[in-house]
Amino acid sequence: MKRVAIVDYGMCNLDSVRRAFEECSSAPFVTDEPTDLAAADLIVLPGVGAFPDAMANLRDRALDKALDDEVLGNRVPFLGICLGMQLLATTGHEGGETPGLGWIDADVCRLRPTPEDPRVPHMGWNEVVPARESPLFAGMPPAGDFYFVHSYHVACHDNTDVVATTPYCGGFVSAIQRDNILAVQFHPEKSQERGFEVLRRFLAL
Repeated sequence: MKRVAIVDYGMCNLDSVRRAFEECSSAPFVTDEPTDLAAADLIVLPGVGAFPDAMANLRDRALDKALDDEVLGNRVPFLGICLGMQLLATTGHEGGETPGLGWIDADVCRLRPTPEDPRVPHMGWNEVVPARESPLFAGMPPAGDFYFVHSYHVACHDNTDVVATTPYCGGFVSAIQRDNILAVQFHPEKSQERGFEVLRRFLAL
């Protein structure tokens, strides 16, 4: 079974993510130790909360450097979930400007309510529509519902990074991929069987 490092940087309860990967026949382990990432076959960065706090926690634990080494340097397959997707951007705009990991040329901006979609945070089930081929959605129906909880979204400056979008608040990017780096704005661990299918496809990388 593949060893999946779930990065703990103090931003959420990781039990549901760990259990989901166990259900998908992998060997997940939760860690806040930078050196543990070298033992992983795949790396997952979940998270719920504020962008500035998350980046401060990653840097305080030297996890940002360890992630750079393993994901960018050693090209270990990586999955960001919710806030973990947003942290890949160049800059976050929550309470000012905060530099992100900078793996994706993007800004993280607040969702803008529309007359059709007036509620922010965006909470609940919504459609994810593939924009191009990606192993995360290979062989799945062309569109399906996943579970979201967020107020901010990733605004990509390079459309080739965009894997899927969601038609809410004028539309936002709900999945991205660049080489071995994959990320989703929704919560696959809370999205029942369809979410587990996404995790299984990630594990197959």
